[in-house]
Amino acid sequence: MRALCVFCGSNEGARPEYAAAARALAAEISGRGITLVYGGAKVGLMGILADTALAAGGRVVGVMPQALVAKEVAHRGLTELHEVASMHERKAMMGDLSDGFIALPGGAGTLEEVFEVWTWGQLGHHRKPVGLLNVAGFYDGLVGFLDHQAEERFMRPEHRAMLMVEDGPAALIDRFAAYEAPSVQKWISREER
Repeated sequence: MRALCVFCGSNEGARPEYAAAARALAAEISGRGITLVYGGAKVGLMGILADTALAAGGRVVGVMPQALVAKEVAHRGLTELHEVASMHERKAMMGDLSDGFIALPGGAGTLEEVFEVWTWGQLGHHRKPVGLLNVAGFYDGLVGFLDHQAEERFMRPEHRAMLMVEDGPAALIDRFAAYEAPSVQKWISREER
């Protein structure tokens, strides 16, 4: 793995564990010599993540739409900051620059980003690992719902398993290193029900 993309909140959230997890993930990524790719902001968990990786001597690449740069939330101390025209371009560039994707706690944008790259993987557009860092049980409800979707045959168990879930950054990145994308079609036939 040369580069990992991290999706996370532009707010810090209610618990100190979220910021601690952002620091731990940044330290783990930097300590392994992996480039951090993220949304480019200086605020919230995004800023904590970038600042920690930079302080550890890591390489940090941000990708931010010009509209957000204009609102002065861009982190100006990054190794690289790519300004793009839209959120669509942002996600495409982050996908191209990265060998895997991790979601820390965050809001609707974080969920949208991780679901999109996971869907790309299900459709075979990439063979990169995708995972949730389940800090203080943040994603427990979502994981239960995703398991329910698989049980109700709206997704294959192999596709549900593509979205890895771990409590600690080292365990998640270790699983990423061993990841092999499944080779099954997305659609479930009537005969398989």
